[in-house]
Amino acid sequence: MELLIGISLGFAAWFGIRFILTGFFTVDQNQRAVKTVFCRAQRIKDKSTLDDPIADSLRADEQKRYAYPQLKVIQPGGPYFKWPWERVHKVSIATETSNMAYDPEDPRANHNNSVLEAVTKDQLNIGLTGQIRYRVSERNLYAYIFGVKKPIAHVMGYFVSVLRERIANFEAPAIELDTAAIAAQGISINDLRKNLRDLNDHMDRECQVSEARYGVILEASLITGIDPPAEVESALAAINTAHNQVSSDISLALAAADQKIVQSKKAVEIETLNAQAEVEQLYRIAEQLKDLKDQGGKEALDVYCRNVRLNLLGKAQKIFKEVDL
Repeated sequence: MELLIGISLGFAAWFGIRFILTGFFTVDQNQRAVKTVFCRAQRIKDKSTLDDPIADSLRADEQKRYAYPQLKVIQPGGPYFKWPWERVHKVSIATETSNMAYDPEDPRANHNNSVLEAVTKDQLNIGLTGQIRYRVSERNLYAYIFGVKKPIAHVMGYFVSVLRERIANFEAPAIELDTAAIAAQGISINDLRKNLRDLNDHMDRECQVSEARYGVILEASLITGIDPPAEVESALAAINTAHNQVSSDISLALAAADQKIVQSKKAVEIETLNAQAEVEQLYRIAEQLKDLKDQGGKEALDVYCRNVRLNLLGKAQKIFKEVDL
């Protein structure tokens, strides 16, 4: 009897230490947690990701495939308690940064996870370098914890496929080309480098669906380098140098032409003002003569003309007088 009591007390002490005292847990500020009861996650009744705005980015044929249940999320704080048949899954929601060439399943892929290769529309094999920022979505923890075995691998694979598709079909925005731009027309790597910001914006838009699919938010893609193969780099550099020289010559010629046009406009404006001044002076003299005739009559006008004629004769060095033969 005493043995049975001792075994019972020992079991009760072991059960209390093993499951009761160790059943308390806390959640850090940068963490979120969900609880499973007999391996089933605690859910919000009759709610799925299709009821959340994050599902708006899904196509119609994808909505049934990625209809995950919404879970009861344990917020930071504690202590919380769990029973022995319950299990707590904690995930960090802090923003993380990764090389875009990172392959979670093969550390030797993409030149040891350093450079991502892609093919342009003119069959040029280029190397891409840059980073992506991502974090776990609190609104779709089911997809991240239970829906996908390796969510980061899925997200990186999706990102790489979208990026390579964009590189292979990229065309520069339709703009009015001048003579200088024609020299580099048709070289896709030049178009990519000039429109790097548009490429990053496109990746941000296309990857918004990753939150509904995999429970991971791609916050930004930062493509920083686009490098051609070594065997064509020198030829491409020569083409770009020639293009820059042509652009420089055309810019100088346009600047010189603009300067001459401005000078011509100024000269025309000055001569126009001078002519207007001469005409204005003649109008003033005509008005004065009219007033003189109205006030003094024809005799006053004859006297005025005689005085003007004498003044002109006084300034003349030679006088030619017509005589009748």
